[in-house]
Amino acid sequence: MKRKTGKTPRFKVQRRLMVELPGLGKAGALERRPYPPGQHGQRRKKYSDFGLRLEEKQKIRFHYGVSESQLKRLVILAKKSAKGPWINKLTELLELRLDNVLFRAGFAPSIKAASQLISHRKVMVNGKIVTIRSATLKPKDEVRLKDKVYTNQAYLEAKQNPRLQLADWLSKSEAGAVETIKINDTPELTTIPFPFDSSLFVEYYSNIKK
Repeated sequence: MKRKTGKTPRFKVQRRLMVELPGLGKAGALERRPYPPGQHGQRRKKYSDFGLRLEEKQKIRFHYGVSESQLKRLVILAKKSAKGPWINKLTELLELRLDNVLFRAGFAPSIKAASQLISHRKVMVNGKIVTIRSATLKPKDEVRLKDKVYTNQAYLEAKQNPRLQLADWLSKSEAGAVETIKINDTPELTTIPFPFDSSLFVEYYSNIKK
């Protein structure tokens, strides 16, 4: 009997939301079955206003690999520290997470795989090992892997088949086999790498106070 883990398969999540979420890894979730899972998946789904807002929240949560409570804390932090629209600040907080930067750099095939590199002490920021996947980077920070990782099969496969192109707020330099990523700027809302209605997301969290 198959043991239930409580985790929803990556393709099923993307089919349910009807969007490819690059952070989950392998592409092609909607290629063979471009409709939601389940016996009624091919029927046209009716959305309530709440349902529409919920789906935008779920896109963010699953792509970046954060829990409900983590995302809520990030929203509160964004509202407290934003100088303009708080959704812009939230984008910075999510995109500048160390695990996401590794993924956007093509160092790992998914954000989960990037998190494993971090927890296994394979990642260095400004020359020092960092083991916290949620560590927030800032402009001028430099990220690289330990030397042995650059010959690892998983890294080489991720490099040959990057899930996303290098974001314009990052730059990459090479010294032999060693690649280093530098943060050049703070990411903007438009850098979120999947279709996303920020206004619906903002409405979902409109009742959360600073």
